[in-house]
Amino acid sequence: MTNQPPAPNAFCFLCCQQGSEPALKAELDDRKWRLAFSRPGFVTLKNVAADSGEAESAQATLPSGIFIRTASWSIGKVAGEESDRLAGQLSELLREANLPKPDLLHLWGRDRLPVGERGFMPGNEPLTEAVADFLAAKLHEEDLIASPMANQIARPGDRVLDVVMVESNQWWVGWHEVVSAVDRWPGGTFPMNRDREVISRAYYKTSEAIAWSGFQLHEGDQVVEIGSAPGGSVQRLLELGLHVTGIDPAEMDESIMEHSNYRHFRARGGDIKRHHYAKTRWLLVDSNVKPEKTLTTVENIVQHRDTSITGMLLTLKLSSYERAIDIPIWLDQIRSWGYTNIRARQLATGRTEICVAASI
Repeated sequence: MTNQPPAPNAFCFLCCQQGSEPALKAELDDRKWRLAFSRPGFVTLKNVAADSGEAESAQATLPSGIFIRTASWSIGKVAGEESDRLAGQLSELLREANLPKPDLLHLWGRDRLPVGERGFMPGNEPLTEAVADFLAAKLHEEDLIASPMANQIARPGDRVLDVVMVESNQWWVGWHEVVSAVDRWPGGTFPMNRDREVISRAYYKTSEAIAWSGFQLHEGDQVVEIGSAPGGSVQRLLELGLHVTGIDPAEMDESIMEHSNYRHFRARGGDIKRHHYAKTRWLLVDSNVKPEKTLTTVENIVQHRDTSITGMLLTLKLSSYERAIDIPIWLDQIRSWGYTNIRARQLATGRTEICVAASI
């Protein structure tokens, strides 16, 4: 049996990295949201305004936050042991909900492990891809969604049907409208070819960070990365045609060292004379040190009279989610350097850390 669909905008569900749930919940406005059902990496909320009447509920917006990977208005859930039966229940649920026809389907699984544990990275796997393809074709044939193709990158303004496999036999169903870059990606995870050979997983993290930030990095731009070894991030930057300076006391991959657009300083970021940053437009930092040390190093660079860095992607290692309480302090510090456009997000490819995008 399917659940009866809730009143419009009465409930929503959020996906996040396993372990980040307390930090996510701490960001929520308890005047607007009340916690409901949760599983590791998956949180449902009740819209408090729903108790005040449908008009207020309909005007609500989905919650946003540093640790929220995706947010969807909930339609309900379906449960069962066979995909055919689950698909039939889903069709019934959508007809009962009588919502505007979605443009396309995004289907993904709840994170089964914390990112990095046993090599786990979010993103669709063969099982979810097979289910998504089957479901999109079926729903399109039944005139319940516009596109027969599953997990395509959505367009701005698209209405997306979201199906989360919280368990293999329990699917939560919702929808969202595309208003930002991450809204376009299935499960809020930047689509990448995971079969290609990369030097390290930092390749994926930098790819996601650039796409999320919206920074316009142009061929020939000068970039410095502090914490560059072994070179996964630099690999991506060089692919984009950038001129990269890497700073790290550890060794870089040989293929990076041989690249004509790369130079390396085997040192720490704070040890390099400031004139080496003079032509730098973009700064990336991903060092295994406390956030305070990262910010001190960066401040000494960007506040120097010889530097004029336009934008930064800073990875701040949390060590534990209890440190999330200090994030506003760190962002205020960055803002005090003259970087007025600041956003922070826990990337799908990141571990217990956040990425800060800051630009002038």
